[in-house]
Amino acid sequence: MSINRLLQGFVALLVLCHTNTFASEFADKLQTGHYVLLMRHAYAPGVGDPPGYSLDKCDTQRVLNHEGIQQAARIGDWLRAQGVSSAIVLSSIWCRCQKTAEELKYGPVQIEPALASFFDEPLKAKKLNQQLQQRIANALANKKNQALILVTHHVNIREFVGKDIGSGDMILAQVNAKGQMISFRHYPSP
Repeated sequence: MSINRLLQGFVALLVLCHTNTFASEFADKLQTGHYVLLMRHAYAPGVGDPPGYSLDKCDTQRVLNHEGIQQAARIGDWLRAQGVSSAIVLSSIWCRCQKTAEELKYGPVQIEPALASFFDEPLKAKKLNQQLQQRIANALANKKNQALILVTHHVNIREFVGKDIGSGDMILAQVNAKGQMISFRHYPSP
């Protein structure tokens, strides 16, 4: 065996070990009561919702297109590759968030009012963020070792962590016992 081939094998082994260590750390953090994963819904062309939209009629809202549905499924596959085998998934009532959450394939999705968009009513930002923090605190205290995944909108994530993110992007947030963000790491959509 040549030295070159031996070095290639060694490098491949190091990359594999690093990937598995990272995956394990990501999943391990989400199993604790100190981390939550916030996700912006997958790709839904446009901005906001059409005039006169209704939350109980998906065909009146901005929804995921084929690319967005595929993106959401890829995110679910990526999460499982990171070692996230079981999760509680909470979603905004908006159809684009619910469809994203369903495509992750972690089982039933729960609608969470604190994840509702306030894009059309920015004065609700602070109140909804406080409700979100309380919901996170309650959910983390009772989730056992499952990951907690929240599918929501860019305005909600910006209010929670102070950063705008793209469609399908994720924020791994460390939180305190009151559900307030301590630190976070941004993960672009895979």
